[in-house]
Amino acid sequence: MGSIPFGYLVVKIINGRDVREVASGRTGGTNAMRAAGLGAGVFTAVLDVLKGAATAWVVTWLVSGQTWVQVGAALLAIIGHNYSIFLLKRENGRWVFRGGAGGATCLGGAIALWNPIIWIILPLALLVYLFVGYASVTTMSIAFIAMIVFIIRAALGLSPWVYVVYGAFALLVLIWALRPNLKRLFEGTERVVGFRAKWLKKKVYEKFNN
Repeated sequence: MGSIPFGYLVVKIINGRDVREVASGRTGGTNAMRAAGLGAGVFTAVLDVLKGAATAWVVTWLVSGQTWVQVGAALLAIIGHNYSIFLLKRENGRWVFRGGAGGATCLGGAIALWNPIIWIILPLALLVYLFVGYASVTTMSIAFIAMIVFIIRAALGLSPWVYVVYGAFALLVLIWALRPNLKRLFEGTERVVGFRAKWLKKKVYEKFNN
């Protein structure tokens, strides 16, 4: 289920473009927005969240009471999203799996483990997006916030410690997928978004017009 490439399908249906040939080449909501507009990006993100949640919910229904299995299914949904079997492509003489970075699917898995976490992750991730100004950092923050929330809940006896494993491993999977972005971050060439992008544009404008 995690391998269903909603971003690829949504963009293809809307304007016929191959989202893998646009900007980052990923199939997530951010790149779908670049390829086919805001609506396509939001719709893709919602479908990817639902995909992550549904995978864990279905497995929970089939194998109830097995938290390790539930967590494993949620993690596999992220991996399937990032390396979709439906988007296997031969590049430079070798087969390559294409997909997204996993942020939305990670959120879906976290929601399946504890539904109210959506009201913690979404506003905090939005603040990261608007004020830190990097989409890649926002994506990683989803898994990081989930891990912190599950650590607190586990320490209070409100959820099993295995949920912390979900947050930690999800963060590692997202970091691995975003290696090119991290390289650009360290080089200072990563694309800036949100309020920070507007602030930087204003500074550049003032510099060259004063």
